[in-house]
Amino acid sequence: MSTPAATRFDVIFETEGANTSKFRNDCTVHKRGRGPATVSLPSDEGPYHGGDGTAPYPLAYFASGLTTCIMTQLRAFSKRLDVDVTDFTVNCKCQWEATQVGNAPYESRGIGFTLDIDLHGGASVDDKKRVIAAATKGCFVEVIIQPGLIKHRLKVGNEWVALD
Repeated sequence: MSTPAATRFDVIFETEGANTSKFRNDCTVHKRGRGPATVSLPSDEGPYHGGDGTAPYPLAYFASGLTTCIMTQLRAFSKRLDVDVTDFTVNCKCQWEATQVGNAPYESRGIGFTLDIDLHGGASVDDKKRVIAAATKGCFVEVIIQPGLIKHRLKVGNEWVALD
């Protein structure tokens, strides 16, 4: 049996952003190519940064994007790999640190990301690990983050098992 040829496709998002008030930013996001779509995603900072809190923080979109991207891939690849996954939860912890000297602009550094994945259904632990491995390779958000910053843990019974 021969292996089918690989199919390549591009995933392209383009954005236009405008700062409209203090720290309020209005961003229009366009998905190009397959299944094109456009959505408006405003962001604002809270009072600590000088914003009015009229919209989610910019990093809220990032954290949500990482979480929901891996969730989408878990669902898609459990079906493609014929692994019995009924429902699941993913909890994500995103951590950065910032260093500031006096009133100078701060410098930020990524500490890391932990994704706790609890897959329900009749799948074995090995099959669950196989689905998670496939999902991490298919998550467009995850593959663009610096290698080694994301850690995955699978819930096995009442314990969290590190997969990385």
